[in-house]
Amino acid sequence: MKKVIYSVFTLLMLGASGCSDDFFDINENPNAPTEESITPQVILPRVLHATAARMATSYDYSAHWMGYWARSGSYGPSAEQESYNITTTYQADEWSGWYDILKDVDLMEEKATATGDKFYIAAAKYLKSVGFMYLVDQYNNVPYSQAFDYAGGNILPAYDKGEDIYKDLLLQLEEAAKLMAEAEVTSNTSTVDILVYSQKAGAAVNPTGAAEKLLWRKLINTQRLKLILRQVNVPGFNAKAETDKVVAEGSGFLMAGETVAVQPGYAEAAGQQNPFYDTYEESALGAVDNYNRANNYVLNKLRDNNDPRYQYYFSQAATPRGGILYYGYNFGEIIPNDAPNAANSSDVSGPGLAKSPTQPQWLFTSIESLFLQAEATQRGLLAGDAKTTYEAAVKESFNWLEVENAETAATTYLSEEFANFDDPGNTNKINLIVMQKYLSLVGINNFEAWVDYRRVGVPTDLPLSLYPGRGGNNIPVRLLYPQAEFTYNAANVSAQGNINAQTSKVFWDKN
Repeated sequence: MKKVIYSVFTLLMLGASGCSDDFFDINENPNAPTEESITPQVILPRVLHATAARMATSYDYSAHWMGYWARSGSYGPSAEQESYNITTTYQADEWSGWYDILKDVDLMEEKATATGDKFYIAAAKYLKSVGFMYLVDQYNNVPYSQAFDYAGGNILPAYDKGEDIYKDLLLQLEEAAKLMAEAEVTSNTSTVDILVYSQKAGAAVNPTGAAEKLLWRKLINTQRLKLILRQVNVPGFNAKAETDKVVAEGSGFLMAGETVAVQPGYAEAAGQQNPFYDTYEESALGAVDNYNRANNYVLNKLRDNNDPRYQYYFSQAATPRGGILYYGYNFGEIIPNDAPNAANSSDVSGPGLAKSPTQPQWLFTSIESLFLQAEATQRGLLAGDAKTTYEAAVKESFNWLEVENAETAATTYLSEEFANFDDPGNTNKINLIVMQKYLSLVGINNFEAWVDYRRVGVPTDLPLSLYPGRGGNNIPVRLLYPQAEFTYNAANVSAQGNINAQTSKVFWDKN
């Protein structure tokens, strides 16, 4: 599958702009996209791939801020990122990138609604919940209800409050679960539905029929639980009532061996490789990532607690110096010219993550799902035993990474004081669960670490950047609205007030 540079919507607009058809109707390009040719079946694989790719490759900034990754000795400081003194141009693609995907999703929902195709409507509602969750989690208030209302004349959309968006997303996901249960899944649907599930990063099963619908329903429910836990400390939000609705749906959540991934047919060719592999291991043209390297914080945290997973998150140095196979850096440090460089340090595409250029791209891992369930159980939102689910989550991480003798290694690790659920020192079970979730998603979901740090305050000992120009800045709690909004939608973005990246929290950040 070739990477799509422009959104489906962009192609339609390009085709519609310029002179009228009547003026230049001598020739007609049979390959040009038309309103009629762009169907939900055409849009779905594109938006699934684009969503998974963005989630897997766009959050290196979170990885650096959260102690997962650091800059290698082959590069000078990244002043804006390492000082936390971010501007309106920093990560601006987060805004445009998500709205690009979401416009295509909106078009898919519109077309599916016109024909009454419940499968595609449900899929669109799920994908919208992902995209708008990321937007709210980074910016708080964003355009939502008017975001794509061009027909209504809202070319300069107003902003909705983050809490109102989340409230509606839960309603949309509830509806999505019902629609998916009622949907008819045909052989044509299965052909374009590139959603698969897998036990590990490199293998996948392509479900069809009832199994395909069940996978979607579990995915939707797990996304609902994720949004609920984001808001668990928001005054007035009834997390138990919302969780009970999810449980009543009856499909359950993603369990062990049920990582949801996308597989459009990744191939070892330019523009067709698995996104994570292509970005952080090696592109089809031979380009490698020499910038991102293991951060000493997480590397030492794993090694100091007899956790072998560092050997699967990170690679051995290509050219070890002094016999040090796994070498990391401190975030923001000034690295001397004679210090180990990229070749002497550990890259971030370890053998547990980057298995091949053709592997499926994870979208929602079973690891994260089990940790969400463990936290929800500990909080009394789900029935069951939190310890059992927590230990299952840790074991799933070892299995997913294909750690040698995974079950035995995980059992040994869980007996360590650091990870032992019953250890007297682990009195705060929520912190324990979230910390172990943090250690289980290194490189897999870097963004989730930033979310948990803001909503729970874990890790509690995360070091700040060592960059000399950091001053009194702390880790940002949000991004700033992009400069393009101040240029083209000035009145609506200005109505959000004076935003400070260190103090203007998103609505669910009550830590």
